[in-house]
Amino acid sequence: VGSCRRCRAERCAMGARRCARSLLSYSTPQVLVVRDWRLGAVSRALQLLILLYFVGYVFILQKGYQERETSLESSVVTKVKGMTESPSKMWDVGGYVSPPEGGSTFSIITRVEVSPAQMMDTCPEVSRGRAASGALSRTARHGAPGPAGERTGRCVPSAAGPGKSCEILAWCPVDGRSVSESLAKRAAQFTILIKNSIRFPRFGFSRSNIQAAERNYLKSCTFNATSGLYCPIFKLGFIVEQAGEDFMELAEKGGVIGVIISWDCNLDLPGTECRPRYSFRRLDARAASAAPGYNYRFTKDYSWKGSPRRVQVKAYGIRIDVMVQGQAGKFSLVPTAINMATALTSLGLGSFLCDWILLSCMNKQQVYSSRKFEEVPRA
Repeated sequence: VGSCRRCRAERCAMGARRCARSLLSYSTPQVLVVRDWRLGAVSRALQLLILLYFVGYVFILQKGYQERETSLESSVVTKVKGMTESPSKMWDVGGYVSPPEGGSTFSIITRVEVSPAQMMDTCPEVSRGRAASGALSRTARHGAPGPAGERTGRCVPSAAGPGKSCEILAWCPVDGRSVSESLAKRAAQFTILIKNSIRFPRFGFSRSNIQAAERNYLKSCTFNATSGLYCPIFKLGFIVEQAGEDFMELAEKGGVIGVIISWDCNLDLPGTECRPRYSFRRLDARAASAAPGYNYRFTKDYSWKGSPRRVQVKAYGIRIDVMVQGQAGKFSLVPTAINMATALTSLGLGSFLCDWILLSCMNKQQVYSSRKFEEVPRA
């Protein structure tokens, strides 16, 4: 029993000495030249691919030597000009633009459905697919809300035909017989000024999409991607065309068009090289079966012989959403050093893969292994 205990103690001590030697030893890569053209071709091809990736993609395309900022500060001011007409009257900016403040989102009315003059009174409710019975139902009780007004609790002859319907207190008549009028005759020629100012706070760099040397420059120019880049005055028809839509069809049903202003600024170059880039696309679903297009309702109230009256308008139009996005970059030592270190480390991956091929897949792998891992005795 005593000898077994001594053997266990000796083995434990030997294991401890081996662990100490391994912890206190130093390993250095040994240079082993293997004259094999296949392995050499693989090694150089891997190094070339890694080098091309970092030089071509990381440093040239992605500008990995720059500090980047993608959260820009932006303001948008818009102004619409133009006149058009419908069968009943002339329309100016105050009538067809909503809201009038000139923000980044606004709509231009291109068609209206105008209801007859309405006044507050009692009248038959418009049937929604079910006729009211002679007896008062639970839904026809006095004070119950209806789709267009407050029910009085009485059943009266229906205005839409035979039968009866609930009487309501509302803006009457509510039968929805309206007159449609188009404003699209001259709407394509409306001009829209889109003034955009941006700032990248990290770099303290500001820029605007209007760079006019002359005071009256904007009065005689329109946007052109080559000769009029800093004249952000667009015709409504041009915006719709660039979004790939038919103007008359869009004016009839309404829709939402996005104007995207992109700023991609390389601040290692002069500030004049930071230019806006415009793109246009339709944002709502063109082929939507439910609630297609874009429309909204509003009323115009007035007084006739002392009694309040109104006209209800269902407006179809083109809504413009101006969206600004951008990024800026400038040389910095920190991202440059990080990407350089990553590139040098990645070059070592090629050597690791070639070592694995050398020690696992080649005919003389045992010879290579004995030469690769050589232990030098202690002096």
